[in-house]
Amino acid sequence: MGHLLLLTFTLLSSYFHLLRLVDAQRLFTIRNVTLTIEPGTAVARGTNVTVRCNAVISSSGGEALSREYTIYKDSMKVYTKTSSTAEDLLYPLPDVRVSNTGKYKCEINIEGKQQASEVKKLTVTGLSKPVLHTPNVVVSEQGEVTATCRAPGETGSIYFYFYEDSNVILENQASSNLLETRFHLSRPGIHKIHCTYSVFVMPEVLNSEKSNTVTVSVQELNIAPVMKIFPQSKIYEGDHLTITCSINTSLQSSESVHLYLSQGTQLLSTAATKVNHSLVALVTDPGEFECRAEIGNVAKVSTEKISVTELFSAPTLTMSPAEVFQREYMTLTCKSESYAAERLNRRELTYTLEPPENLLVSRSAGVFTGKALPYDFNYTCVARARGIVKRSETLTVRPKVSVSTPKISVVGRAVLGQPFKILCQSDTGSLPINYTLLKDNAQLSTTSVKQPFEQALFTVTINESDEINKYVCAAKNNHRGHLLSKKINATVIVPLSRASLTVIPTLTEISEGDHLYLICGIKGTPPITFKWYRLGNRQPLLTNTSNINTMDYQVHRLSKEHSGTYYCEAINHANTVVRSEMVTIEVHLALWKKALIGGFCLLVVSVLVVVLVLYFKSKRGKREAAAELSVKPSSPKSDDSLTVNLTHNTEVYKAATGRLDRAADSVWSERPPEAASDEVSSVVSSEPDVEYTEVVHPQPVDPARVPLRKGTDTIYSELKNIPQGAADQHDYQGSVEYAELNVEQPEIRHYHPEITKYQDLPAPVDQ
Repeated sequence: MGHLLLLTFTLLSSYFHLLRLVDAQRLFTIRNVTLTIEPGTAVARGTNVTVRCNAVISSSGGEALSREYTIYKDSMKVYTKTSSTAEDLLYPLPDVRVSNTGKYKCEINIEGKQQASEVKKLTVTGLSKPVLHTPNVVVSEQGEVTATCRAPGETGSIYFYFYEDSNVILENQASSNLLETRFHLSRPGIHKIHCTYSVFVMPEVLNSEKSNTVTVSVQELNIAPVMKIFPQSKIYEGDHLTITCSINTSLQSSESVHLYLSQGTQLLSTAATKVNHSLVALVTDPGEFECRAEIGNVAKVSTEKISVTELFSAPTLTMSPAEVFQREYMTLTCKSESYAAERLNRRELTYTLEPPENLLVSRSAGVFTGKALPYDFNYTCVARARGIVKRSETLTVRPKVSVSTPKISVVGRAVLGQPFKILCQSDTGSLPINYTLLKDNAQLSTTSVKQPFEQALFTVTINESDEINKYVCAAKNNHRGHLLSKKINATVIVPLSRASLTVIPTLTEISEGDHLYLICGIKGTPPITFKWYRLGNRQPLLTNTSNINTMDYQVHRLSKEHSGTYYCEAINHANTVVRSEMVTIEVHLALWKKALIGGFCLLVVSVLVVVLVLYFKSKRGKREAAAELSVKPSSPKSDDSLTVNLTHNTEVYKAATGRLDRAADSVWSERPPEAASDEVSSVVSSEPDVEYTEVVHPQPVDPARVPLRKGTDTIYSELKNIPQGAADQHDYQGSVEYAELNVEQPEIRHYHPEITKYQDLPAPVDQ
């Protein structure tokens, strides 16, 4: 049974634990939170307003969830409530005021899950009229007014303002809707006061209307300060004055009285009941005295004015002459223009100069003489009589500096024929200075220099170089005479002219390897800048500046490439460019080259002459040999060279003539039939025709001596046609014809196997 009960208890416990676990894990969600302001977002002062917060929640359980509501105004928490019901949260604002104006928001928190509504602004309009109250409407002059200003029903941050008419008397901030304060009114009489207030509703300030007006009467205290001045008759400078200040009152007051005696802003003396003060009257001192009595915050004032007659006027210091130069004599005069003759004798007035080291001597009363110092100096005159001391205004003496001897110079450069400026200037001298330009002692122009940086400039033009030395200038700044400068010493720049270009060596003698000088000469004033150009080149070959009127451009070891046209330009400080004439240079061959070419030509001519001579000699020898052949017998001998007399019917002739038809002509002297007939027409009838045929064969017995010729051999055939009846004693003067027959060696060997000698004959010479 016990076990059954234990089992039943365990099952019930598990069941209830399970129920609690299910309840703890119940699901929910906050669907929406809204805030509404009733009856509206804009209401008048005194309206009952309700701020409603509604939350829509979905959950899985049947029981209501615990909800925590929070209301915010302008991001500040103003209300919090926890509820387990699903009803809306109501935040009441009864009898609202402008201080309730603001931005409201509702926030709900369920088991750590939060959600807020949108912001809604509540605007409350209208402020209550302030109420002013004073317990006493009549106060004494030294009493205080107590006033209370109240803003009925208002809350929040409130500032109160108290006014007398339209002037603010006091302002202060209160932690509630009323402010009590105390203040003094400025003067006796009737005063009307009121108050207002302002409520700060960020970011705006709302002002109320005026309160009720309260009239306050201020009664004057029966006290009066009394001041007396002795003497009371006409007062002169130097008189002794006695002044008293006291109070006349029947007022019984617990507060003490304070008396103050002052002259202008200077406090002379102070006391409790009566003030006595003595002083010497001065015309420069303020003539108004004040006696002031103070009781608490109340002050009573009594004033008196006095008139002081001047015993003597302040002295004046003058200088003569008005302008003085260094170390020249001057006079300073010190004098008081007026004095009270009824009180003062002029002889009682004494004058001195300050500072004492002025180095001037007093010649009479107020007259001082001496030399002006070489620098500026300040002088002050002091006049004294009957204890009264007066000083003049400070006189600054600025001794002028005499002008020094002027210097004359040219500004820039003096160019002949062009305007230029002459400067006349002195190193020292007080302004103004008058400068005069002279030429040959004749005045040309005058100018006055009045400012420190001003210059005396004169514009002139000269046409000759030595004309510039005729100018001088004079300077003057005082009563003395002019100071003359020295004559101007400047270089006159003559513009360039007549440019020439000289060539060394001369144009006809320029050869390769020579040293060329292009000398550019110019007329004008150095320094001169020379430039050499070659026609066709924009850039100069050489640029150089010289202090003389000539300059050269050198070319070392000339070559054919240096041939061309050259010219030079020159410029000086006159800025005028002058160009020379153009010179054309032709570089000839070097002498050794000419000699070499000449020698070569002579050698060639000599060789040609030798060749021609040899040629003619060879031809003449052949003719002589041909003549010898013509007189030999027709039948050859065994020891003579082979000479075959061919006739028209021989085989050799036929073979030779047949081959002549096929071979190229190589005739030493071809004679056309007509030419031959013309030349020998006179002798054909009397002299027989002779024909030579030479047949040349290599000697087979000495092959090394005569090499085998693969060409053709030459056959000379002498043919004699002696007409019948011709005389034997006829001289051999017949016409000779040479024919070169090209015969192949095998053929010659075939026809002449017995020939074993080779005999060269000289070649015939052309007629």
